[in-house]
Formats: sequence, structure tokens, C-alpha cells
Amino acid sequence: MSDPAGSVAFLSPGDRLPDPSQARGDGLVAVGGDLSVERLMEAYRKGLFPWSADPITWWSPNPRGVLPVGAVHVSRSLARTLRRAPYTVTFDQDFSAVIRACATVPRGGTASTWISPRLLEAYEQLARAGHAHSVECWQEGRLVGGVYGVCLGGFFAGESMFHRANDASKVALVHLDRHLSRRGFTLLDCQMVTSVTRSLGAQEISRADYLGRLARAVDQPSRW
Repeated sequence: MSDPAGSVAFLSPGDRLPDPSQARGDGLVAVGGDLSVERLMEAYRKGLFPWSADPITWWSPNPRGVLPVGAVHVSRSLARTLRRAPYTVTFDQDFSAVIRACATVPRGGTASTWISPRLLEAYEQLARAGHAHSVECWQEGRLVGGVYGVCLGGFFAGESMFHRANDASKVALVHLDRHLSRRGFTLLDCQMVTSVTRSLGAQEISRADYLGRLARAVDQPSRW
């Protein structure tokens, strides 16, 4: 169990990330290191993710938010949208456009600024290496919604989503969930439960439970 007062590791670029059980009470595990592809994959395998780049901070919240693979909740209104099929849905057609939209499209009246240029570049490198993926929703050739995340074995970490048209981000997430289910994924991470993810069926589980599920999922063959 993490100490509520907590201890935070301060990393040099070559240092390995600590075990998430050392997390401070708010989930902060470490500060520093780098955002290389190798570092990010080490982090996700251990149950950590970066939430800022200046400085780089590494987190493991307790409890952790997860979505049920193959059972994302579809409300009546979202079901109507899915039946109308107003969007063309694609996979991995424009990762850069999706993450850049996630970084800039306002939410709740404020701009989403946590995806800094340095983080954006790091995740684009992950995508080029085949470890990060996107789902896009298009309407008349215009990107109107999407979601992106990181894939490792049978594990997918949903990082962020955006919409410029009604339900477009949720449509992208439902298509992602169906894809993960068909491919045999066992863990869909959403980090924290928010009002939006709760409406889609997100649940909170303990860090220990999450890390157990994660270890089993990442040991599976590549599923994407």
C-alpha cells in the first residue's frame, strides 16, 4: 500500500521507473526520465503513464478506471446515433490529426492543454513504432471525432478522445471497444472515472487488482 504522505522518485534519463506500489497518495510515482518509445512502453507495462512533460511526471492512480471490454454501455440516444451511422469510422488513418484535436478541442468551456507539444511528439513516435493507435470519425471528409491510446498485448490504454459533432467521440469509443472484443483484448484502461466514462460503464478497481489484470493482459500475444 502506498504511503498517503508518499515518496516520489526523481529520475535521471537512464533510471528505470519504480514500482507503482511506491506511489504517493495522489498516485504520483516519479518525476523525470524521458519520453522515448522504450520508456513509455516500460511505463505502460508497469501500470504507469505520463500526465505532464514539463516536468515529466509518472502516475498510477488508486483506484484505477477501467472499461469492460466488449460491454461499453450504449445509451438509448447513443444507440440511435449508431443506427443512423452519420459518420464513417476508420482505424489508424490519421493518428496525428486525432491527437492534435484531443490537445486543442475545448472541453467544458476550457481548452485541453495537458497534451503538450512534447507529449504529442512522444505519442506520435509511439504510433510510428506501431504501439499507439487511433479511431477516427469522419463526416463529409471532415474529422469530427476520435480516440487514441496505447496497445500492448491484450491491453489497450485509452488516452484521450474528442468530438466536433454529436456523439462522435462516443461512436469512436464504441467501435474501438467492438474491435478490442473481436481481437480478444482483456483490459481497457481509462485511467480515471469521469462523468463521461462513467456513463459508458467505467468502473473503479484497486491498483492491486488493476496490476494483476495488466500483468495477464500484456503477456498475451499482440492483439491489434
